[in-house]
Amino acid sequence: MMQDRLSLTFSALADPTRRAILAQLAQGDANVSDLARPFLNEMSLPAVTKHLKVLETAGLITKTREAQCRPCKLNGENLKLAADWVDQYRIFWEQSFDRLDLYLQSITAEKKGKKHVRKSK
Repeated sequence: MMQDRLSLTFSALADPTRRAILAQLAQGDANVSDLARPFLNEMSLPAVTKHLKVLETAGLITKTREAQCRPCKLNGENLKLAADWVDQYRIFWEQSFDRLDLYLQSITAEKKGKKHVRKSK
């Protein structure tokens, strides 16, 4: 189940429009019209609504209904799942970089310890 949720999350995050919508919602709740406004020069309202549906299906946003208004809010739980998944690889890379740093320090120390001797003809 977690892998399916991660797949949906990463698929939703793959699109720059959806990431921009999430960035808007990180500033606070907004209705569909407000979320769509920055994109209406590039796409139609139904296209923005489809992006919102992808985000909602992935569990990244929650959309409710209040009379004629459709307020949306960020759902951080699934973002945290994705961040936790990525974090395990951050730890791997940090450990790899630490090992590389130790190796480079040892090579530098060896070079400093050896004197370059020129051969005479």
